[in-house]
Amino acid sequence: MYGQWRGPLLRYLGALGLPGADAEDVAQEVFLALCHHLRREGGRENLRGWVFRVGHNLALRRREQRGRTVEEVEVADPAPGPEELALLSCRRERLQAVVAALPERDRWCLLLRAEGLRHREIAEVVEISLGAVAAALGRAVGKLAAVEGR
Repeated sequence: MYGQWRGPLLRYLGALGLPGADAEDVAQEVFLALCHHLRREGGRENLRGWVFRVGHNLALRRREQRGRTVEEVEVADPAPGPEELALLSCRRERLQAVVAALPERDRWCLLLRAEGLRHREIAEVVEISLGAVAAALGRAVGKLAAVEGR
């Protein structure tokens, strides 16, 4: 589970505004809590959602303690030619600006969906209804599509 979920969890924690070292610390706390949860014979259904929920809560607490705000998500560009690189850079900046401007809950839903979580898992992590997840994702995708001219 650690090998499978560590990378996606770290990306999500980074998207919530935690710098690398803090995200690593929180991820370690999450997997330690998962070990304790499993040893206590805690529920084994939807452990991926459980991991993201605990990570989400710990990240928000850590952010509060540090007084940090959400940082922009970095997207790595491939190595195209200079013209293509300039176009990709402008596109990335537009999309990042849209994601950064989303309401926090919509941004969380979008980032969790990008990590492969299903609507039900997102609802559990963010503690909202399935309908609210669908609405948040619809708004977020609509705004991203509008920037892309689709």
